[in-house]
Amino acid sequence: MILTSLMRSMVLGVGTFVAVLAGCEKGAKRGEAAAETVSGDSTPPIVPERCATLRTPWTESVTPIALPAKPTTPDSTRRDSVAIASIDTTARPAAPQRDSGRAPSVRRDSLTGAAAAAAARDTFPTPPAPLPGSVLPGCRIVAFYGNPLSNRMGIMGALPPDKMLAKLDSQARTFELADTTTPVIRALELITPVAQGSPGPKRLWRQRMADSLIDRVARLAESQGHLFILDVQVGKSTVQAELEPLVQFLKRPYVHLALDPEFSMKGSEPPGKKIGTMDATDINTAIDLLARLVDENHLPPKVLIIHRFTQRMITNHEKIKRDPRVQVVINMDGFGPPHLKLGSYKAYVYDRPVQYYGIKLFYKNDKPMFSAWDVLRLNPIPQYIQYQ
Repeated sequence: MILTSLMRSMVLGVGTFVAVLAGCEKGAKRGEAAAETVSGDSTPPIVPERCATLRTPWTESVTPIALPAKPTTPDSTRRDSVAIASIDTTARPAAPQRDSGRAPSVRRDSLTGAAAAAAARDTFPTPPAPLPGSVLPGCRIVAFYGNPLSNRMGIMGALPPDKMLAKLDSQARTFELADTTTPVIRALELITPVAQGSPGPKRLWRQRMADSLIDRVARLAESQGHLFILDVQVGKSTVQAELEPLVQFLKRPYVHLALDPEFSMKGSEPPGKKIGTMDATDINTAIDLLARLVDENHLPPKVLIIHRFTQRMITNHEKIKRDPRVQVVINMDGFGPPHLKLGSYKAYVYDRPVQYYGIKLFYKNDKPMFSAWDVLRLNPIPQYIQYQ
C-alpha cells in the first residue's frame, strides 16, 4: 500500500514534469548562456586512490551499526528533521521478496559475538573488486540533477551556475561532516535526451540536447573538478540508439552515465501517461558499451546509475552484469514523506540489491527532506545521493 501510494504521487509528478518540457526550447539561449557564465582553467577531477577501496565484510561496511552523531547546531533541531527511528529500513523483518537478491534480514546494530557472526552471513552481494581509478565504494557521490534549459526539472537549472555550484558544495560538505571517513565527490547530472509529451518528427517522444550545451555543462563540471553524468530518458527510442551520440562525451574520464527507466516506453503509451520500464538486457547494453570504452580508451571505470521506484521499472535485475569496469548503482528516486521513501528504499534497494546503492532527494517534494545524517542511517548506506 505504501509503495502504491508513492507510485501514484510519482505519476502526478511525471505529468507536471512533461508539461514543463514545452518551454525548454524557448529557454535554450538563456540556458546555454547560463552554462557559460562560470568559466576558468580546466582542472581534472580528483578521485582519491582510496575511492577504489572495498571494505570487507561488505554487509558490515554498508550497515549503519555505529550511527554518526547529528550536529548540535540549531539546524539539527528543526521541526522538519526526520527522527532517527524512522530511518531504520529493516525495523520489521519479513520474508524476502520473490525476486529478492538476499536472505531474510535481521537487525545488527546491537549484536555482538556469535549473534553478530551469524548476522554477518546475511549478506548483500559483494561488488566486484574495484579497479584503480574507481569512484566507488571508497568515496561517496553527491550530484545535482536537472537541465539548464528548465528551472523546474531539477536544482541544476533552478539557480544561476555560480549559486548552484556553491549550493552543491555546501550540500556535499554536510556529508563530509556527517561521515569524516568517506571522501565526497561532487557531480553535475544533465538530462539528455529529455522525454517529451509530443512524438516529434521521428515519433520517438524524446529530445536530444545540442552537443554544444552538453559540452558547456561538461566543461563547467570539469572546471570545478567535479564528475559529469549524462542522464538518459530514451522515450520510445532504445538505449543503444541514444548512447551512440553520447559516446564522444563518455570517452572523457570524468563523464559517467545514468538511465531512467521511468521514461523508457515499451508500449503504445507516451511518456507521462505510464511509468516505463527497462529490462536487464537494456541495462547490459549500456554496461557492454561502457566497458568497451574503458578498454579502448584506457579510462578509469565508469559509474552507471539506474533509477527505480517501482518493481516494473527494472525487470530481471538479478541478470544485470557484474563487471568491474562499470559500477552499477540502483538509485531509489521516488519522492514523498519519509515513510513512503523508506518503503521504496527497502523494496528496491535493500530487498533487491545489485551492486551499489543510491537515493534521490527532492528539495521541493520531500517534506521533510532527509538530512545527510538521516541518509547515513539508511540500510544499506548509499554511496550515491542525488538532489533534484
